[in-house]
Amino acid sequence: MSQDSGFDVDRAHRHFAAECFNKAWELIEKPNRTPDEDEQMLRLNQASLWHWTQRQDCTTTNLSVGYWQASRIHAIVGRFDEARRYAHLCLRHSQQEKPFYLSYAYEALARAEKLAGNADLVATYRAEGTRLAETVDDADERNLLIHDFKTI
Repeated sequence: MSQDSGFDVDRAHRHFAAECFNKAWELIEKPNRTPDEDEQMLRLNQASLWHWTQRQDCTTTNLSVGYWQASRIHAIVGRFDEARRYAHLCLRHSQQEKPFYLSYAYEALARAEKLAGNADLVATYRAEGTRLAETVDDADERNLLIHDFKTI
């Protein structure tokens, strides 16, 4: 639809980028998801990422977070190749970000490699991510990172 019809495409992209991300997050946190909910979680993340890429204000931070979520979801459902692929995309988009985001890229890489059974890479990524986490100024963010690394 065109702008003349009263439909605001930019506003729709803003809404769906956030809405899909948040609904995917709810499913990440849901215990005892069904296989259908796992598929829904994957679709929601992809929709969120697509809507972000359609926004003029899309930043590397937005993509870093979206790719991190994609990696986590693929790790949850046991798809280590995709978890790894999205973790590398997260890392690529986190290079110029604050240590919080860069540390989470290494968390995603460590989690994907654990799923793949690559203990040496898990240790390498966990060490780098933990090192970065210790440089995060915000205590809540730092503690969240340290907690997540302990779950790997």
